[in-house]
Amino acid sequence: MDFWQRYRAIDARDPRFDGQFYTAVRTTGIYCRPSCPARTPKAANVTFYETSAAAHDAGYRACKRCLPEAVPGTPAWNVRQDIAGRAMRLINDGVINRDGVQGLAARLGYSARQLNRILSHELGAGPLSLARASRAQTARTLLVSTSMKLADIAFASGFSSVRQFNETMVEVFAMTPTALRSTARHHKPEMAATALTLTLPYREPFDPGVFSFLAVRAIPGIEVGTPTSYARTLRLPHGDARFSVHYDGGAPGRPLTLTIGAVDLRDLPALLSRVRRLFDLDSDPVAIDSALARDPRLANSVATAPGIRLPGAVDPRELLIRAMIGQQVTVAAARTALTQLSAAGSPSRMPGDGLSRLFPTAAEIALSGYSLLRGPQRRIDAIRFTASALAEGQLDFGYGDDLPGLGAKLLPLPGVGPWTVGYVAMRVLGAPDVFLANDAAVKNGIRALATSATSRDGLAAEPLGPAPRPSVLNPDFSEVSPWRSYATMHLWRAAAAPKAPQPEPAVPEKAMQ
Repeated sequence: MDFWQRYRAIDARDPRFDGQFYTAVRTTGIYCRPSCPARTPKAANVTFYETSAAAHDAGYRACKRCLPEAVPGTPAWNVRQDIAGRAMRLINDGVINRDGVQGLAARLGYSARQLNRILSHELGAGPLSLARASRAQTARTLLVSTSMKLADIAFASGFSSVRQFNETMVEVFAMTPTALRSTARHHKPEMAATALTLTLPYREPFDPGVFSFLAVRAIPGIEVGTPTSYARTLRLPHGDARFSVHYDGGAPGRPLTLTIGAVDLRDLPALLSRVRRLFDLDSDPVAIDSALARDPRLANSVATAPGIRLPGAVDPRELLIRAMIGQQVTVAAARTALTQLSAAGSPSRMPGDGLSRLFPTAAEIALSGYSLLRGPQRRIDAIRFTASALAEGQLDFGYGDDLPGLGAKLLPLPGVGPWTVGYVAMRVLGAPDVFLANDAAVKNGIRALATSATSRDGLAAEPLGPAPRPSVLNPDFSEVSPWRSYATMHLWRAAAAPKAPQPEPAVPEKAMQ
């Protein structure tokens, strides 16, 4: 977007752009979200920034009226596969808090100096400033949503000291942590002494079908899913964690509520980031649906399920193993095999909510877990080989990879082909433009949508918006690029939908007599 496109967005107070850029006003010294209700500033006094960190570095403070830190993140970090996008995915996962700037730079294959120069040029702020803004956002969320002690919030957000926490909050928000906490309209009581309950912001519309997607793949003892809720255990860098997410479509605002039953506070930023990735909460559903609805093959599905989400992954290594087990078999068969494999996992040290186990580590699978699998020996050997490579450090991948790099790491593995790489890219990287053309469910979904595109009276359903002629549509859905991963989700949904009963054929009157 250029300057005037952004200026028109803030003049319209369009909430779709909240979190995608920030508006700084020189005459007031503050920065706002695009939908801020304040009077639109003169264009001559406005500077737009890609990140809140860039606005901080330029000397601006967050608006107390619109709270620009209380919005979903930008979808650009998944769309962009360049160094800036990869770095932001890792920063949001807390890599700088754990490994510092040197560790972040090493994961990306650059020196710290090179990385600082690239991010400063692309995003207007260096890695330390970007991490600092992420900490401030996490701290603000905890201050207004929980009754945690201030010192606990400081360290849970990634600050190295309470003093650093206090200074940063005053500098960014022009308010002390205590004053910022007092701005909360209400505090919900915690569910338990160790539990945290937070509301997750997202952009409307939101299709809760992501819960059903996760539920049918849930492994008993590790995950529990329903059409409106999901819970699981997982390992994080400093210990085990347990969380649940609930969607209340009938409540005002249709809130998504995250309840964290157990977590090491040092892992809280990583957990928040991974839950947001799991439910694709930083996506721009209006832009995605607008592109998909112009394809007549998808128009009806988009109208039926607006705001479809691309499920992410809370553990890249686990997702790779699950993808390898799930390729070329049905979802039910893969779930059965994964349930058998889960016996190799260790018991959770923080059980609760019907969750008692952790998904096996790569080392546990390589040592004995593979023997629990059934099926072709070649597939079992491939899973054992991959688990050994992960356990020994010969294979390392994650949120900071790009699509070509991910393929270069995974394709040499036995039993891994383009489908597996594409599926892992969709769920680990959040890659929005993957189309799994050879997937059986995708093919079934295309046939199902072709059937449903004809109305009951035999007339073709009208697509939303101008659409290309069916005779020139490409089989790889390139018309909806760069959102083909979301097209894949619509096709999977169509393939899984129960088939409507066929009407009885009309009986001629003469036959009835």
